[in-house]
Formats: sequence, structure tokens, C-alpha cells
Amino acid sequence: MNIEQLHNYCNSKKGVTEHFPFDQVTLVFKVMGKMFALIGLDKWENGDPKINLKCNPEWSEELRAEYDSINPGFHMNKKHWNTVILNNDVSDNFAFELIDHSYNLVVKGLTKKLKTELDTL
Repeated sequence: MNIEQLHNYCNSKKGVTEHFPFDQVTLVFKVMGKMFALIGLDKWENGDPKINLKCNPEWSEELRAEYDSINPGFHMNKKHWNTVILNNDVSDNFAFELIDHSYNLVVKGLTKKLKTELDTL
């Protein structure tokens, strides 16, 4: 997977915006103002493609045990976030599934007002 595919996939989701709230190299994707994916662009440029994604805590533990490329979220709450190293033992399709899971978790946690607003987009 390349950065353009990842960028396009995240942006194709309903209600998504992108930001650089921390620095000029950490791209953050948000749905209705809530983070669901973070990408270190400097890492990608240096051949180290990674993405931080929100994940159900129980599933996180299973994924980390099964995949060498899925680790506790770097600089994130390690219970709720994973860092996924792409282009190793995680297929592109499974990476997209993990992005969907992160997005859906965040949407599920939105307030009723924000969910209604998202539905009207």
C-alpha cells in the first residue's frame, strides 16, 4: 500500500477531515472532529509505513499476539490504540478493515447530535 491509497481511503469515509494538530508531519484523520487514524508522514518518506488506529481493547490483544506488525499505539493510549506497520504481515485488505474498525468505533462513540449531523452529510 502506498500513502496515496491510504490517504484516499481514509478521506473517502463520510464526515472525515484531515489535520496536522501536533506538528507538520503527523497527519490526523478525524470523523466529526474525533481522531480515528494518525500517520507519521516522515516515517513513510523514510520507508517505515505506519498508521495508528483505534481498536477494541480485547481485539487489540488478539491482534498483537497474532501479527508482528501490530503493536501498542505509539504515543497513544495503549489499551485503545494500535500502531500498524504496513506492507509486512498485514495485507492491504486487512489494513483497510482495521481502518474501518477504527472509524466505526469512533462513530459509535459520537454524541447523538454528532451522529445525526453525520447522517445528514
